[in-house]
Amino acid sequence: MPGQPRDLLGHVRAASTELTRSGVDVTFTAIAERTGISRATLYRRRELRELIDRHRTPTGETLTLTGLATQVEQLRHSLEAVAAKVRRHEEELRRLRPATPRPQRRR
Repeated sequence: MPGQPRDLLGHVRAASTELTRSGVDVTFTAIAERTGISRATLYRRRELRELIDRHRTPTGETLTLTGLATQVEQLRHSLEAVAAKVRRHEEELRRLRPATPRPQRRR
């Protein structure tokens, strides 16, 4: 990325903090002007977009699409981990069950 700082996240973090402290609205345009990073890059890079969104809504009350997408991704990973654990437990139970037939019920 010619002309753009190497530590994008650090530059965006510093600019966001600076804007917040000075009472200026944190916007993608303001961050782009302060850092020299293109707005396209700020929008395209998820970690940069999340950082800016967090500074835009410091109370965390407003959910953005980026924030929701991140939460969905985290929930998906958690659900996959739980499903894998359940499968391992089911396999272990099948292995541990005795191979004897069940007793017949009386009629």
